[in-house]
Amino acid sequence: MEHTASPAQFALEGLFDFLDRGVSPFHAAAAACEILERAGYTLCPEGRPWRLEAGGRYYTTRNGTAVLAWRMPRGRLTGWHAAASHSDSPTWRLKVLDIAEGGYLKAETEGYGGMIASTWLDRPLSVAGRLLVRTGGGVESRLVAPDRALLCIPNLCIHFDREANTGKKWNYQVDLQPICGLCQEEGGATLLDLLAAEAGVAAGDILAHDLVLCTRQKAERAGVNGELFMSGRIDDLECAYTTLCGFLAGEGGEEGRADVWCMFDNEEVGSSSRQGAQGTLMADVMARIEEAVGAARDESVRARANSLLLSADNGHAAHPNHPEKSDPRNPVRLGGGILLKYNASQTYTTSGLTAAAFQRICEKAGVKVQVFANRADVRGGSTLGNLLGHQIAIPMVDIGLAQLAMHSAVETAACADAAAMAAACAVFYNTPIAQPADGVWQLGL
Repeated sequence: MEHTASPAQFALEGLFDFLDRGVSPFHAAAAACEILERAGYTLCPEGRPWRLEAGGRYYTTRNGTAVLAWRMPRGRLTGWHAAASHSDSPTWRLKVLDIAEGGYLKAETEGYGGMIASTWLDRPLSVAGRLLVRTGGGVESRLVAPDRALLCIPNLCIHFDREANTGKKWNYQVDLQPICGLCQEEGGATLLDLLAAEAGVAAGDILAHDLVLCTRQKAERAGVNGELFMSGRIDDLECAYTTLCGFLAGEGGEEGRADVWCMFDNEEVGSSSRQGAQGTLMADVMARIEEAVGAARDESVRARANSLLLSADNGHAAHPNHPEKSDPRNPVRLGGGILLKYNASQTYTTSGLTAAAFQRICEKAGVKVQVFANRADVRGGSTLGNLLGHQIAIPMVDIGLAQLAMHSAVETAACADAAAMAAACAVFYNTPIAQPADGVWQLGL
């Protein structure tokens, strides 16, 4: 099966559309699948036999929230190019719908991930995710994301909380529960009724749901010269989209090379799910590819050594009002280029060896690189790369893009950095990579 490659052109409007559509991990995955389908990739459901052809382009999904796409190698397998990001963002998971209490119609939620809780108050919110509905043959999923304001989490007025501006300890069960209307007389619509209508099913046929709250604000440019942009879910849909653009720009011309792009779920809560980086999705797909091309164990081990995986997740820019929170020797600037992320405790996978290879690729792409490391007295976060490494022994480098207000309901980043990531990833997927000896890179620059 032969394909004519047409490089994917990154456009900020495409990123904004992806951010706007990705109101839940289910919707982010659906948006990615639609992009892959348009680019000529064929769905291979995990539970069915695969017929994989040399040079073929395929993708699969897991749980409707993780997506993995790949290009089959031609000839014997010699190595892998791979990039991984995640589809989820901190938010609120809906536990119970339509609670009538104190004259209000409410929903009960619990926190998902480490969000900045106060940013979710007093703003129009909607609901997104999937409904599991009864069918004649069993159960099927229906995605829902009503395009209207349905809920809000109201603040307590200053008159009842005189200490509101001097520090607040939030009780999620008390302070962060949303309302979705007022109790109505008999026959009034409920949130469940509205979601059922959105899905085109009867409310009584909804067996279960995976729903989260989502912001209504659309992605838009900001700044005097439009050099910034603001949106929900920048962490990590910005990396997901830009690495996908780079992947689609890959020509798949290197004989023996398999190219992979993956967007996992549940990074914000530890990646330990079946669809997370600690699950077996990538390992399972790689094993099926290796089986399809007849790779023996020796070939598999050699191919994984001659590979590089980009663990792509955003990092923190130096804050304009709190520069003291950042490493003074490694100031990270919005618009300063791609982040190379280091951590001595190996919560990031970057080593001098993998950083050097990625820096050379960025040089070829004409893209700036900046180092991200936490202050020595600040405990940093982690991401999916080191957890994915529990499943797959491939050289990895942690990269990302700078942003402000990570895990806020609305975050801020630089337009130029997104374009830089897409450009660097396009060069990455079109650059032959091998390690002829331990500690040595051979790069087709």
